[in-house]
Amino acid sequence: MMSSLASAQVASDPQGDHPLKQFGTGPFVLRTLFADVPLSEDGTRDDIKVNCVEYLDSHLYVGTSDSELLHFFQVPPDPTDKSGAPTFILASRLRPAFAEPTSNATRPGVQQILLLPTVGKACILCNWTVTFYSLPELSPVFGTTQVKNCNWVGGIDLNEVGLDQDERAGSAGVTILLSLNRKIQVVNIADGARPIKKIDFAGSTISLRRDSIACVADSRSYALLEINQQLKIPLMSISSLDEPQPGNAVGQAQHISGSSGGLLRSNSSAQSRPQNVSPGPSAHKRGTSLGDLITAATRRQEFRAPEDEEPISRQGTPGTPPELSQNALENTSRGNTPGPEAQANRGVPNTRPQPGLLKPLIVSPTPEEFLLVTGTGPLEPGIGMFVNLDGDPTRPTIEFDRYPKEIAVDGDSTEFSSSRTPFGPEEEGYVLASMGREFADGIHYGLEIQRWDSDGTEGEPTKYWLEPPSSSPSQNVGIRSLRGAEDTHFQEIVDKLCRRRFVPFSSSSLDDSTSSPSFDSRTASSMERMSKERELFERDTDSQSEGSLPDAWQATRNTEEEDFARRLAGSTARLAVWSGKDIWWAVRNPLILRLDARLETTVTTSNQASTERRELFTILNSFRGQDAKSELEFLTFSYIRQRVGILLLTSFLKSEDTPFSDSELRAMEEILVDSLLDPRVVLSLIPGVRNEVIETKRGMWIFGGVKSTAEEFIASRDFDKGSSAMNTLPQPVLHFLRRFLTAWRRRKGFGSIPDENEVFRTVDAALLAVLLELDQHSTPGPAKARSVRAELYELVDTGVECFNRAETLIESYHRLYVLSRLYQSRKMIADVLATWKRIIEGERDDGAELIDGEQRVREYLAKISSQALVQEYGIWLANRNPKLGVQIFAEDKGRAPNFEPGQVVQLLREQAPDAVKYYLEFLVFGKGHTIYVNELITYYLDIVVNRLRTSREAREVVTSTYTAYRALHPPKPTYRQFLTDNAPGDDEAWHSRLRLLQLLGGNHDYDLAVIRDRIAGLSSVAEDLLVPETIILNGRERKHENALRLLVHHLGDYDTAVAYCLRGGASIYTIYQTPQNQPPPTSPEGVKGPKRRDSMPPTQDQQARLFRALLGEFLELEDISDRVEQTGLLLEKFGQWFDVGDVLSVIPDTWSVDLVAGFLVKALRRIVVEKNETTVARSLSSAQNLQIQHNLIVEIEEKGPSIET
Repeated sequence: MMSSLASAQVASDPQGDHPLKQFGTGPFVLRTLFADVPLSEDGTRDDIKVNCVEYLDSHLYVGTSDSELLHFFQVPPDPTDKSGAPTFILASRLRPAFAEPTSNATRPGVQQILLLPTVGKACILCNWTVTFYSLPELSPVFGTTQVKNCNWVGGIDLNEVGLDQDERAGSAGVTILLSLNRKIQVVNIADGARPIKKIDFAGSTISLRRDSIACVADSRSYALLEINQQLKIPLMSISSLDEPQPGNAVGQAQHISGSSGGLLRSNSSAQSRPQNVSPGPSAHKRGTSLGDLITAATRRQEFRAPEDEEPISRQGTPGTPPELSQNALENTSRGNTPGPEAQANRGVPNTRPQPGLLKPLIVSPTPEEFLLVTGTGPLEPGIGMFVNLDGDPTRPTIEFDRYPKEIAVDGDSTEFSSSRTPFGPEEEGYVLASMGREFADGIHYGLEIQRWDSDGTEGEPTKYWLEPPSSSPSQNVGIRSLRGAEDTHFQEIVDKLCRRRFVPFSSSSLDDSTSSPSFDSRTASSMERMSKERELFERDTDSQSEGSLPDAWQATRNTEEEDFARRLAGSTARLAVWSGKDIWWAVRNPLILRLDARLETTVTTSNQASTERRELFTILNSFRGQDAKSELEFLTFSYIRQRVGILLLTSFLKSEDTPFSDSELRAMEEILVDSLLDPRVVLSLIPGVRNEVIETKRGMWIFGGVKSTAEEFIASRDFDKGSSAMNTLPQPVLHFLRRFLTAWRRRKGFGSIPDENEVFRTVDAALLAVLLELDQHSTPGPAKARSVRAELYELVDTGVECFNRAETLIESYHRLYVLSRLYQSRKMIADVLATWKRIIEGERDDGAELIDGEQRVREYLAKISSQALVQEYGIWLANRNPKLGVQIFAEDKGRAPNFEPGQVVQLLREQAPDAVKYYLEFLVFGKGHTIYVNELITYYLDIVVNRLRTSREAREVVTSTYTAYRALHPPKPTYRQFLTDNAPGDDEAWHSRLRLLQLLGGNHDYDLAVIRDRIAGLSSVAEDLLVPETIILNGRERKHENALRLLVHHLGDYDTAVAYCLRGGASIYTIYQTPQNQPPPTSPEGVKGPKRRDSMPPTQDQQARLFRALLGEFLELEDISDRVEQTGLLLEKFGQWFDVGDVLSVIPDTWSVDLVAGFLVKALRRIVVEKNETTVARSLSSAQNLQIQHNLIVEIEEKGPSIET
C-alpha cells in the first residue's frame, strides 16, 4: 500500500526504569490505513468511537459505538504515481439487527466482526446479538437468524487460517464458537448456520481455538476445552488475588458434558490426539503449579499507588449483558462525569485493588501455545503466561508495565504474521499491548512492544513504546490482527537505498579553487594541467565501446535504481491500530529504518562529540559479526556502515576540541574501508584532497541516504570551501588519509569495485599527494624502514594509475629522486637517467635521497641493454668524473653490447679527452692490452714533463726526494717504493710518474727514442730530474754502466743496483716473470702488442760482467764508509760472480785484508772445492773408461773371429 509513514509522538519514561525508544527505532511503525473515518453520518457527532476493525481483499469494515458497521472499498492509486496513496470510498453504512438489552445494560455498538472468507460469510456481534451477512457486500443471509445474549463470537480453528480450500479438512463449512451466557454453542457456518453441540461452560467472554483445543475465559479464570470430547482443564485465575472457585482444580482435566463431572488425569485431553512437543525450554516442567507460578510472580511485583484511570470492567455475570468500560460510558453519556484530566487530578486512596476487575486476554503465538494475561489490578503490572495445549507452562513469563487493554502477537510462528517483510527467513516474535502510561503531562495511551520469544537469558527485556500520531494522548488505543493483509512498501527505504549520482563539486569549482589565492603555490601551476587531463580522460572514457551517453541516460538510471530499491522495500501488514477516528497499519519496522532512526537521534540529540561517537560505534556493534540473511539485510549493513563512516569522518574533521583516540581512529578507518563506500566520496569531504577526485560523465552513484549526509556536510559551515591546499590539513587527518588510502590500494584488482579505473586513479593521486606532504618533514637522505618515505617509495615502485598526475605532483614538491622511481616503475630508462642527471647537475631535490649519484648512474648503466643510452650517459659521466666514466665503457658484464676499445678511445678523444688516459689505464693495467702501452706512456710523460717544466715547486720536490732517499740508512726500500709511500693523495703528476715507472720497467715494447727525447728536453730547466726513468732507458739500450752509475751515485739505491745486475739489466723495479697466458685479442691490430726481445733469463756471464761494473761504481763512492760497506757486502754475498784475481787487482792496497777476508775465504774454498771436484771427476772418468774397455773385450770374445772375403 502506497501510504506515508506516520510519525509517532515521543515520550520519556518518568520513572527511568525502562528508557523508551524514540519513534523509528522500535520494531514497529504506524502507517496510515484510513485517516479521519466518517464515523458520524452527518458529521455532527464526536462521541462515536471505533470499536473494531476488519480488512479483507481491499474491503475495510469498521464497527462503531453507534451500532453502525461501515463498509469501505479501497481504490488503488494511479500506477504512474509511485508515491500515491490508495483512497477509500464508503460502500455502505449498515446497522446490524440486535435484540434490545435489558434496561440496566448498555449498547456498546458493534462489538465484533468475524470474517469467514472460505464460506463467504461474516458474523457481526452488535449489542450482544450475532447476525450473519455475505461477503463482501454485507447482505443479510440465513433469513432472520440471530443469536441473542452472546458475549463473544469466534473460536475459528487458527490452524486452518490461511490454508487453501484443498488444504483444509474434508468437512464443509467453518466451525465457530458462540459464547452465550450459560453455554458455548458450537456452530458450523456454510450455506446455513447449523448448531453442532453445546459445551457446558457458562459466562465465557473470549475463545481461541487450535484444532479441537479451545482456550476460553469467563469473568474469573481461564480454561482449556476439548470440544470434541467435552473435557476441561481449569487454568489460572485472571486476577491472582481472586480465590479459585470450588471444584476447579488447576491443571486437572474433567468432563463437562452431562452430569459426569469427575476429575480425570491432567493429561487426559491429550490422549485423544498426538502429543505435541513443547516449544519452550525444558526447565519448565509440566508438574509446575500454575497457581504457584502466578503467586510467585505476583509477590515479586511492587504495589504502586493506583492512578485514577478508569479500569476496563469485566463483563457481567450470565443473564446480564456485559457492561462497557467506564470510559465508553463517559463518551456515550457525555454527562457530568469528569474527563481524564480531572480524573488524573482526583485523589485516590492507596488501597489494594479488588479482584474481578480485569479483562481476560488470550492470543496464540504458536500452533502449540496460548498466551494468557493475569494480574492484580488494571493499574498494576500484568503477567503473560505461556501454556501448551495440555495446560503446562512452556516459556518464561513476560511482564507488562500495566495490565493491557488489548494484546496482539506478531511473529513468524503466529497464526498469521501481522507483517511480512523480506528481512530474512525467521522473524522475531513480538507482543503488542495496548495500555496507558503516566507521563509528566498526564496519561498517554499507546502500545507497549516487547519480545515474546525470548529465552529469558538476556536479562532485562527491552521494551518499546509506540503512540499513534495526530491523536489525543487520552484516547484509548485499539489493536487487532486482521483476517486480510495488505502489501505495502517503505518509500523511506527507496529513498535511502536507491543509488543517486553524487556530485561533490560543480564543473566550475575546480576553476574557482585554482584561482583561489589560498591555493598551494606548489600545485597552483599544475591545476590547469590537471583540469585539462580530467577533461581529456572524461572524453576518452565516455567515448569507449559503449559510445556517447544518450540524453536521458541519468533519468533512466534513476528509474532503474528506484525499481531495484522498491523491490526490496516491500512488506505485508496485518495488524490494525486505531484511536479516535484514525486507523493505522502496525508494520514491522525494517532494520534499516530502525538503525537509521538511531543515527538521526544520535546526531540530533548528542551535545558532546565524544558521546555521539560512542553511540555511533554502539549502533555498528549491534550487528557486528552478524551474517546477512537476505539481500535487503546485506544492503542495510552496507548502508549503515557507509553512513556511520561519513558521520564519523565529519566528526573527525571537526574534532579539534575532542580528538579521536587511536582505537576510534582505527575503527573509523576499518568502517570506511569495509563498507566499500567509494573512496572518492570520502576524499570529496576533505578540502585538501578533494581536487584529486576523478569522475567521468557517468559520475559517482551511492546510496541516497549516504549522498544526503555527505551533501549536508559540504553545504555546512564546517566545510571549508576556500581551503584547497594540502598543507592546510592537520597531521592527524593526513595520517588518517595515508592509512585509509593505503588500505584501499590493497583492493586493487578485486574486480567487484564499480568505476575501478577512476577510483584507483583518484586513490593513487590522493595517496601520493598525502605522502609527499608528510614526507616534507622527514630527514633528508635514504628512506628508513617503516617510514613515510618508505611508503612513498613503495607506492611509486608498484606503479600508480594516475601517471601524468603523479608526474605533476612530484615535480611540484621538487622530489626528483621520487620522480625517477616513478619512471623506473614504467621501465622508462631514459627518463630515469635524465632525472638523475638533473639531480647530479644541481637541480633542486628536496629529499636528497640520491647518494653518490655518479656511482648510481654507473651501476645503473651496467644493468640496461640500450647501447645508445650507455654511450650517451657514459660520455656525460666521463666528462664529469673521468675515472668513473671510463668504467662504463670497460664493463664486461653489462647487459648492453660491449664497446670496441678502439671505438671508445676515439669517442673519448672527441667528446671526453680528459678521460682517455683513464680508459687507457684500464685497458693496459686492467685488461692487459699492451698495444696501448706506448700511448699511455705518452700521456704520463705529458703530465709529468709539463708539470716539471711549468712548476718550480714540483722540480724542487723531485730533487728533494733524491736527497732524502740518499740520506736514508740501509736497509731502505727501493726508490720506487719510497715514492709510493710518500705520494700525495691528490697529486696527479706524482701518481702518473709512478704509473710511468711501472710501464717503463715492465715487459713492454715502446719507443725509446721518443721517450728519451722528451726526458732530455727537461735539461733546459734542470738536470737529472727523471733519474729512475733514465736508468730504465739505459738498461733497455744496453747502457748498463750508465744505469749502474745513476743508481749508485745519483740515487744511492744500492739494493736496486744489485737487483739490476741479477736481472741482467732487464728492469730495476720488477722481477723477471715468464710470459702469462693472455686473453684473446680485442683489437684488429693483433695480440696485446709486441714484447721485448731480451725477455729470456740472463746468463751468468752477463750477470758477472754487470757485477764487475757495479764493483767499480762502489769503489768510486765518495763516502769511504759507504764504499767499504757496500763493497764488502757485494763481495761477500755475490762473490761467486767475481774472479779473485780481478777483485784483488782493483781493491786498493791500503785496504786491510780483513775487509775482503770473507770474500777471499769463500773464494779459496771455492777454488779448493773446484779442484777436488775436478780430481773426483777425472777419477770417475778413468773408471768409466776402464769399464767401457772391459765391456768391449767381453763382447769381442763372445762374437769370436769373423772372416771377411
